[in-house]
Amino acid sequence: MSDHKAFTEAALETNQPGIQATAGQNNALKDFLALVKIGIVNSNAITTFTGLWLALHFSGSRFLENLDIVFLTLVGSSLIIAGSCSLNNYIDRDIDHLMERTKGRPTVTGKVEPGKVMTLGFMLIALGTVLLFMTTVTAGVIGLLGVFTYVVLYTMWSKRLYVSNTIIGSISGAVPPLIGWAAVDANLSLMAWTLFAIMFVWQPPHFYALAMRRAEEYRAAGIPMLPVVKGFKATKKSIVLWVASLMPLPFLLPALGTPFLVLATALNIGWLAMGLWSFRSGDDIKWATRMFVYSLQYLTILFVAMVIVTVI
Repeated sequence: MSDHKAFTEAALETNQPGIQATAGQNNALKDFLALVKIGIVNSNAITTFTGLWLALHFSGSRFLENLDIVFLTLVGSSLIIAGSCSLNNYIDRDIDHLMERTKGRPTVTGKVEPGKVMTLGFMLIALGTVLLFMTTVTAGVIGLLGVFTYVVLYTMWSKRLYVSNTIIGSISGAVPPLIGWAAVDANLSLMAWTLFAIMFVWQPPHFYALAMRRAEEYRAAGIPMLPVVKGFKATKKSIVLWVASLMPLPFLLPALGTPFLVLATALNIGWLAMGLWSFRSGDDIKWATRMFVYSLQYLTILFVAMVIVTVI
């Protein structure tokens, strides 16, 4: 052990208020970020911003002249998503300990009292809803519908009962770009609904790939995910069909130009080809991991490209 390391460990073992306070603050922050599922919040912020940006662009509004709308929308949508995820953690605390992916959540380890988690969730949703209603009524209503779908229809109802739970949950996951658009233009256009459709169709193959990787954990938790109920072969067929359903959607966005259409089509073909390869692959878990990673890259590239093509 080096002298520096020995000194550091000795210092940590002593009763130093400053060090303990800093560690406590860091732990509290980590627990909070885990409760609100910061990864989900951040990824949805990208799609929310894309919907908002495109609405500003095609309505002829200037971005810098609408920074108040941008702030209210991004913060408001992030808060309601964070609040919904907190309630999801609160509701699922009885089964999360059965899954490797979720057993470290503060609601499972006991670091945070369940009542506080529930209170946090409702507070975040309430504040986020107020901010969204300060943009347009439509944005606020869509936000609340997203919360209801995720917390009630998915988490409380379908998740533990029906194999279609992923499809039902996909409704709430497709809401963010619609919120972003509605905050600028309450008269939702075909482009806005196409963004919603892309997000909706993207989610089943994304989550089915994850479910294949975690099939035994879902089985232990009693969650009827598609791979658990119908097996890997049926799941792979379903993934391919959902990915194929994405193919025509970019053609509903001609205003974004030919370069975007070419990129989106290439991404779709790549994902579909990878999906079809599953029927020749000998390792379903390895294939599912690749599909899951591709789906994350797909979504990020696609929505960032929508912004870029309107700038250059």
